[in-house]
Amino acid sequence: MKSGKLLNRLLILALVLLNVGCDQVTKSIVRKHVDYNDNIKVISDHITLTKVENSGAFLSSGDSLPGPVKFAFLSLLPLLVLGYGLYFLMIKSNLNTLLIVGISFVIGGGIGNLYDRISFGSVTDFLHIDFVWFQTGVFNAADLSIMSGMLMILISQYMTSRRSQIA
Repeated sequence: MKSGKLLNRLLILALVLLNVGCDQVTKSIVRKHVDYNDNIKVISDHITLTKVENSGAFLSSGDSLPGPVKFAFLSLLPLLVLGYGLYFLMIKSNLNTLLIVGISFVIGGGIGNLYDRISFGSVTDFLHIDFVWFQTGVFNAADLSIMSGMLMILISQYMTSRRSQIA
């Protein structure tokens, strides 16, 4: 294997692990120092910390599914998708940098939340943003990685599409 390809793969793994690490460190701090349903103001009422456990997926979807179905859809399926995503990044050599970084962020965030779901039975969420016209549910660093990664993927695809239309 060429050293350039090896270096690229190591950088991808480092980026994925950095996302997982940041997520797990923040969740660990919140688990130790924030009580459930505390409302700690970080920036006025606009950004607050509050610890909740989400036993479902995005916005608690899937929370009420029967045990085996829930395991299949919220643990097994994501594990397969994340594994394939990492495999895809490792074998493709013609992807642009923004797409690689975006996919790495999505995989890292996905692994962070999947780790929680498998280890603790739920995902720890703790951030809430409220700017009157823009309000979120409670989320975590993994969710931020996933959303940032998806934005990068969309921008990359848009730029690729625009370049092919111009050419």
